[in-house]
Amino acid sequence: MQARPDPSPHALAAQPAAMPDAGQAFFAEAAALLAMLPDEACPQEAAGLLHQHYGIAATVTPLSSEVEQTFEARLHDGPRLILKTSARPQAIDSFRFQSAVLAGLADDAGIIVPRIIPTASGAPMFGNGSGGGYLQSCMDGPALHKLPPAPGLLRDIGAALALLNLAMKGLEPQSSRRPVLWNIACWPWLMELNRTLPEGPTATLVRRAMAEYAGHVAPQIRELDWQVTHNDPSPFNMIATPGGIGFIDFGDGGWNPRIQDLAIAAGHFVADPALPLGGAEHVIAGYAAVLPLSDMEIALLPGLMRARQSALVLINHWRAQLFPEAARYIMKNVHRAEQGLAVLAPLDASAGAQAVRAATTLTPPL
Repeated sequence: MQARPDPSPHALAAQPAAMPDAGQAFFAEAAALLAMLPDEACPQEAAGLLHQHYGIAATVTPLSSEVEQTFEARLHDGPRLILKTSARPQAIDSFRFQSAVLAGLADDAGIIVPRIIPTASGAPMFGNGSGGGYLQSCMDGPALHKLPPAPGLLRDIGAALALLNLAMKGLEPQSSRRPVLWNIACWPWLMELNRTLPEGPTATLVRRAMAEYAGHVAPQIRELDWQVTHNDPSPFNMIATPGGIGFIDFGDGGWNPRIQDLAIAAGHFVADPALPLGGAEHVIAGYAAVLPLSDMEIALLPGLMRARQSALVLINHWRAQLFPEAARYIMKNVHRAEQGLAVLAPLDASAGAQAVRAATTLTPPL
């Protein structure tokens, strides 16, 4: 099943020189990749790939996934592994990126990410023009969406994310500029998906946030520090491991403003209307304690948070309409984004920057 958006020309917001080819065609190609569900998962085929490329036998169980097929592989002697695979040639670029990033982070003792399991021939992934995949270790611990968002935990999230960004700064793996609908380069056209968003308070806030992004944030993003980022540090992709906060699922990663990762993570924890940033203050404080924010990052962060929350609402409503049978999985983060937009709505540019600056000075909770 495949459907393509039919984007009409928009005034293109300023794009950084780091993404010279980003444009309407980039958006259309990225949207087309998400306008299809993964191929039907077949545990028998996955078990065969494990035997063929790794020489191992395992009990294989399908897991939910947005694009590629994902399986938990439990070896007969106990360890759990994660296999990602796809028969689609387009998936190879994503697998190259993901496996290269994980391999590049493997020697950094301060970063907790899955470990790449090399193939029997020693390669980080298997495949050819007709498909492929890679195998990684499985982290122990609950995903953060299962834990109460205590201030100390939120601060730990921010600090761990800053360390991850610092570790990724020197990486630029192949395919880091591949089309990904979640990439900031697609945002000038995301309102083309507005037709699937039900009218109501959320739709109003989304339109306002995307207009703010186009008019105030986008013209300045060239001046931010750009690098390879995770691009989806959501509570579903962060794990509370015995050694600290770990990060999984780099499939949406690519070339973005570095501060984008903080905007995404902080935006997922905007919940308390009694606080200017809804509780995201603690994520920002932890991040800034490791990686101080520039004046421009402070000024643009609230707008980036609202725009990313809006992107999440737009993309997932569009995909849920395309695939109603998968809507529950697709919409798992939407309520959090809608709530966050409502909490952040009263902040204008000045008040938003003031709130972020105040957050950077918060002391660790007792």
